[in-house]
Amino acid sequence: MKNFFSGILTLALLLLAVVVYAQEGVITYENTMNMHRRLGPEQEAMKSMIPEYRTTKQQLFYNTQESLYKALEEDEDQFTASGGGMRINMRVPLNESYYDQGTAQKVFLTEFMGKKYIIEDSIRISPWKFGTETKEIQGYTCKQAYYEDEARKLAVVAWYTDKLRPALGPESYNTLPGAVLAVDINNGERVIKAIKVEQRSLKKGEISRPGKGQKVTQQEYQAMVDEQMERMRQNGGRNVIIR
Repeated sequence: MKNFFSGILTLALLLLAVVVYAQEGVITYENTMNMHRRLGPEQEAMKSMIPEYRTTKQQLFYNTQESLYKALEEDEDQFTASGGGMRINMRVPLNESYYDQGTAQKVFLTEFMGKKYIIEDSIRISPWKFGTETKEIQGYTCKQAYYEDEARKLAVVAWYTDKLRPALGPESYNTLPGAVLAVDINNGERVIKAIKVEQRSLKKGEISRPGKGQKVTQQEYQAMVDEQMERMRQNGGRNVIIR
């Protein structure tokens, strides 16, 4: 009888270990952006100077409570447009998104004009609606969810699996009852899709709360960006950085 209960306890601990282990891991995403669709009518001439698509990779590290989404690699492509002398710098920006589900807080680390900024805020749930379609992504059966943001002119379709922990996903697409493995924004304008899912224990330091940078609000940061963009338009700058 003692051996029986010992066996049951061992089995229970093994099952618990599997559940806990499945709550940690790393998801690698490929982010493909249609650069031409993001250009306004006044920037039509720029289409001949830049590639139509830009693809980058990011990784999402997660445990039972936290997650950190950041670039897998940073590269920069430069070329000079023929005839115009305009240099186009294309680079992966410094952007990190940290989420703490226990405190419902999120922290963004971003870089603008060579300076790092920290933006702290509370987690907000997007107005998801649920579809009936399913899709297989990296061996996981994913369910469909979607919403529209009229103010930002965004139509978002996400695919999530309940076989990984909830409230998990790339960028801010992480408020569903499962892990988001794919996102389609504006019907192909930008597509984020998981290309690798690893369920493993995290190494020390793979998740850390961003802390080095000037703290600003989202409104203050957006005002700086808008001011700089307007200044560039007025000065007719010859160097353009696309991030």
